[in-house]
This record gives sequence, structure tokens and C-alpha cells, in this order.
Amino acid sequence: MEHSGDAKQPFDHDGMVRLRDEIQGGVVARWQLRELHAQDHDIRRLVRKRELTTIYPGVYVNHTGNPTWGQRAWAAVLVWWPAALAGRSALPKPPERAPIEVMVPLDRTVRAPRGVIVRRRARFDGYVDWAAYPPRQLLAEAAIDAAAEGSDVGEAFSMLAGLVQTKAATASALIQALGYRKRLTNRGLLTELLEDLKAGACSVLEREYLRRVERAHGLPAGERQVADSIRGFSVERDVAYAAYGLVVELDGRSFHGSAAARDADHVRDLDAAVARGLRTVRLTYGQVLGDPCRTAIGIGELLRLGGWEGRIRSCTDCPAGSA
Repeated sequence: MEHSGDAKQPFDHDGMVRLRDEIQGGVVARWQLRELHAQDHDIRRLVRKRELTTIYPGVYVNHTGNPTWGQRAWAAVLVWWPAALAGRSALPKPPERAPIEVMVPLDRTVRAPRGVIVRRRARFDGYVDWAAYPPRQLLAEAAIDAAAEGSDVGEAFSMLAGLVQTKAATASALIQALGYRKRLTNRGLLTELLEDLKAGACSVLEREYLRRVERAHGLPAGERQVADSIRGFSVERDVAYAAYGLVVELDGRSFHGSAAARDADHVRDLDAAVARGLRTVRLTYGQVLGDPCRTAIGIGELLRLGGWEGRIRSCTDCPAGSA
């Protein structure tokens, strides 16, 4: 986009500074300078005085050092305007060392500058948050794209779960966004991940417990992320089988927690036993991922002690006669 400017009106230098520094993180495009009535000689003077330094052709930053991630993001959006951050670059915590990802309408022909990935999208206008700075793909859409492009299932699930846990996105919104992606090669896997999130599994360890221990062995469905308050303290239980007096906590962080944090966990377990009559079992990665069959048998026995009358089912990995 290029504007000739109005040679009869003076260049609005103060307007340029406000736009560049207060709105766009120190970045401004040549076409924006033209809209502020800058002529070629004004732009050359700004570059000569080092008020502007070129990042990409026609896009400038307000210093001569290395641009920040945010400045590179603004530059990538402005160089191909109208454009928006996309995929991983549109997430709340984008990878700062990765190329900047942007999307443009499908009918555009673009050549990405170094350090930028440009994606042409048929679904563009209605799927951009234009009020964001810089504009970016709607979060649920960006998350699905980022998850689909990754090669690590656990990493994809952690990213999606993080968005749901922080209430940045809902599992339903992510499922809806996935519904538009009919040709994804790993669409089935993403559907499973999102259904698990909707069921309440909000970490990789919780998902694996749900799939490998509970579902695979026919255990009753527990309630997930159950809020409770004991002795004035709010707690959230990973998996609760309230009807059978059992709580399962999944200690994915226990290897990195402090002794004080571990003590606090066990104090809450004791309080739950005293005040609610709930037995609490804490499981580790090794018990869930390394030996899910033995873990399922143990959980099943505890559920039976609480009155469960069901039967533990053998999965395809269970040793013969173990269940």
C-alpha cells in the first residue's frame, strides 16, 4: 500500500512519533508516513538523522540496534499490510527465537522477507483481531494452526491445555476452530486432545491418566479440576471419585517442587481425610506412563474399598490374568 501524501500540508512529525512509539512499539511503515504527509525528502532526513532505521524495505524502527521480538512482529505485519500475526506468533507466549508468522488473504501474492513466514489464508477478514497490537489471528484459530504444525503430541497438548487453564480460550472454541480444518493430516489426534481437554484433563499427565489408566481399564469416570475449600483454604483436585471417597492427585511437578510445597500438599491431603473422609493418592509420571496397568489395579482396589462394584478391564498391554 503506497500513498503519495499531500505536498501542500506539512509533515506531521509529532503524529509519526505517537504512532511509531506509543502504538506500534517503535515501528512505522513508509505508507503510514505518507498518510502523515511525509515526502521522500522527509523520510530521507529521518533516516539520515537515525530517527528511522530500515528493518524491511518500507518499514522502519526508531533505533539502530537489534529490534525486539515485538518490533519484528510489527514490522512483519506492516510490510505486507493488511496482514496479521498467525500461528505460534499469535499465541500469548510466542517463541521469540522462531520466525515471525503472519497471514494474508488468499488472493495476495507475497514473498516473505528473511525471518518471516507468510501464510495465505482463505479465512482471513473475519478471523483477525484487529483491535490487538499488532493485529493477530483469533486465538482459537492460531492455537489449532500451531498445534497442527507441531510434531510433538505432548507439546501440542500442553500448549492447548495452557490456554484452557488460563481461560485464554475454551475447549469448545478450540473444537469449533478445528471443525473448519477438514484437511489436516493429524485432525483425528487433535480431536482426541480437545475432547480430553473438554473432559477436564488439563495437563499431559492428567490426559495420560484419563486414557491409559481410567478409560483403558474400565474405571469409573472421575470428576476433574474439582474446586473445594477446607479449613478456609481453596483447593482444586485433579481427579475426584467423591462417591467412593477417593481423590487422585497427579504430581507432574513434584520433582521440581520445594520441600515446603510438598509438605503443603500432604497437609491438604490430611485435611481432606479428616474433614471429608477422602483418601488421597498421589501418582507420578512413572506410575502413569511407565506402569499404567499396575496403577489401574491399585486405583480399582481403592475404589472397591469405597463401594465401587465395577470390574477392572484388561487393556491390550496388561499381562495375562493381571486384572
